[in-house]
Amino acid sequence: MIAAMSEFLVNYGLWSLFFISFCASTLLPLGSEWLLIALLLQGSNPLATVAVATLGNSLGAGTNYLIGSYGGDWLIEKVLRIDEARQQQAIRWFNRYGSWSLLLAWLPVIGDPLCLVAGMLKTPLLRFSLLVTTGKGLRYTFLTILTLRGVEILSRSGVL
Repeated sequence: MIAAMSEFLVNYGLWSLFFISFCASTLLPLGSEWLLIALLLQGSNPLATVAVATLGNSLGAGTNYLIGSYGGDWLIEKVLRIDEARQQQAIRWFNRYGSWSLLLAWLPVIGDPLCLVAGMLKTPLLRFSLLVTTGKGLRYTFLTILTLRGVEILSRSGVL
């Protein structure tokens, strides 16, 4: 099963990255960074890799926003499993920092509830999209630069 999944992810490269990035931005316990790094190490185009990961992750966050906008308490608590404590923590962040806190939507634990709260509080969709996409894009860009720079340093030192 694991071998089949690994083969799927490698064979479908950027499509796999889009899918994993999308799912990772919902409440599924996934991370997309490992696949981004693996694709970069295999020689994928850095710009395309960042763009695909950012798009997938941002659209996943948009799903949380829509659930916050139109979903009920049942969806939030039973389907997404965001308990009252996490909702309140996200609301406090959002009230303290306003919609600018959406630049941090990539953070583990707090990011998904922030997107949900943005939907619940009817943050304008354009503002939501710009802030979330910027934050997520910067994260993937930083990770890409770090990965490529690390490869360069290790290559020069003879390790790779």
